[in-house]
Amino acid sequence: MNQVTAVLNEVRASSPLVHCITNTVVPEITANVLLAVGAAPAMIDLPEEAEIFAGVASALLINLGNGSSEQHRAMPLAAASAVAHDRPWVLDPVAVGALPVRTRLARELLEQTPAAVRGNPSEILGLAGESAGGRGVDSTDAVEDALATARGLASRVGTVVAVSGPVDLIVSADRTTRVTGGSDLMPLVIGTGCSLGATVAACLGAALPAGLGRHDAVVAAHALFAAAGTVAARQASAPGSFRTAWIDALYRLTPDEVVGLVTIRDA
Repeated sequence: MNQVTAVLNEVRASSPLVHCITNTVVPEITANVLLAVGAAPAMIDLPEEAEIFAGVASALLINLGNGSSEQHRAMPLAAASAVAHDRPWVLDPVAVGALPVRTRLARELLEQTPAAVRGNPSEILGLAGESAGGRGVDSTDAVEDALATARGLASRVGTVVAVSGPVDLIVSADRTTRVTGGSDLMPLVIGTGCSLGATVAACLGAALPAGLGRHDAVVAAHALFAAAGTVAARQASAPGSFRTAWIDALYRLTPDEVVGLVTIRDA
């Protein structure tokens, strides 16, 4: 718990600059979420600029949902630049497994050793070649179905794998954490998962220079999102009002309130 609060405090204190190469459906909510949690967003898609910017940003997000050909050219360049400049980067393998172009690209990007991989169960299984993917961006597999696969990816790639669902699963080579909280309304708001990937990047970008661990940074991002979902669900009963209440909660919640609203369990 102390590590989660330390990460969230560091995000507010350092305001990490998060470079997002993300899909065309979600830039606005992703930017708003990053601002709400205390980070600074930047959407840089041009290949020539993305390569440069990934080396100066605090962290990089690569989200494969609905990407353009230009984005697909930028992604490997940005990932390589982030690694070369010792910047953490996050892979969000949206709809991987079901679609061949993004699936091939995602597996190539894994060779650039992301600090974290975040997806739903079907995406994680698809990334590892153990599933044909879900129903579009929706998972058709349960979170626990992806546990063994997540452990294998974490060990093979040297990354933290986060599997999102009713209970989020965060897996490193030697540690597994479950985060319980949130609301059933969260999947009904476009961009909650994609902006979670960006927040994972923000937490990594703040945590690592402060000497805090990657696993705890990923747990902190999921705990913050789950806590904000819990608070928003108390105020809203439909997706539109929930979206506003959720972003407000991301902004208002203190780190101590976050850990009091969710269950975090290592197992």
